[in-house]
Amino acid sequence: MTAPLTPPHQPQPHDAHAWPSPYPPLSENDGVPSTATELRQAAVVAAVSTVAGTALGLLWLWLAPRVPLISDGKAVFLRHSEGEAAIGADGTFVLLALGFGAVAALVVFLFHRHGGVGLVLGLAAGGVLGSLLAWGVGTYLGPTHDVVGHAKAVGPNVVFDAPLKLEMWQGAILAWPLAAMIVHLGVTAVFGPRDPEPEWPPTAPDQL
Repeated sequence: MTAPLTPPHQPQPHDAHAWPSPYPPLSENDGVPSTATELRQAAVVAAVSTVAGTALGLLWLWLAPRVPLISDGKAVFLRHSEGEAAIGADGTFVLLALGFGAVAALVVFLFHRHGGVGLVLGLAAGGVLGSLLAWGVGTYLGPTHDVVGHAKAVGPNVVFDAPLKLEMWQGAILAWPLAAMIVHLGVTAVFGPRDPEPEWPPTAPDQL
């Protein structure tokens, strides 16, 4: 009498249901929004950030130091030639823009913890557009750009404010989007949802 070729309790070679699958089945979307939904969310983030640029412009107009000018009736001069108010206007804008970018990133993360490239791009685009709007609001509502006409209107030896300007506007405009992207990526990496570990089905003792 010959021994059986297949040991007892050993599954047949062609029995597909005897061995556990190498990976557990994943859910259909695993909680991640679709591409269309993410694009809509990114558009909303960009639009809200752009509108928030109005608040940045008003704060910049309120907090930025003024550059005093004076006229002798023939020409216009700086009231204090050694003053650093012009640089202070740029610094005030950059600091405010960094704060707006950080707050925007935190708000977006609280509402959309899944993150995503679309939201980061929405933050970046909204930051650029919001900064441009803030620049326009601050310069439009600030002192007039017609310095000569203003000097003639106030008369000689009367101090008046120079127009509000961004001397280094390229860097100032990028402060908001850079801060938003860095903060959002940071909080997402630290506090964002983690991918679940695969749960392996228990192995029966007779399959060892």
